[in-house]
Amino acid sequence: MRISVRVKPGTKGATRLEKQEDDSYVAFLHARAHDGEANAALLELISDEFHVAKTQITIVSGAKSRQKVLEW
Repeated sequence: MRISVRVKPGTKGATRLEKQEDDSYVAFLHARAHDGEANAALLELISDEFHVAKTQITIVSGAKSRQKVLEW
């Protein structure tokens, strides 16, 4: 499966994943975009939401961008 995710790091409130009308997702994360913390938090969130092991998820593009493509 391949999904497009817009990441919003450093947000207050609950960490959550919202599906958009165009079948992409927006991830609201507590973790800051520093030393890969936001990417690790994103993988944890996707793992929990889709019941997939974190080790199976890869960031296909956008590892240093807010717009990412993930695949598993």
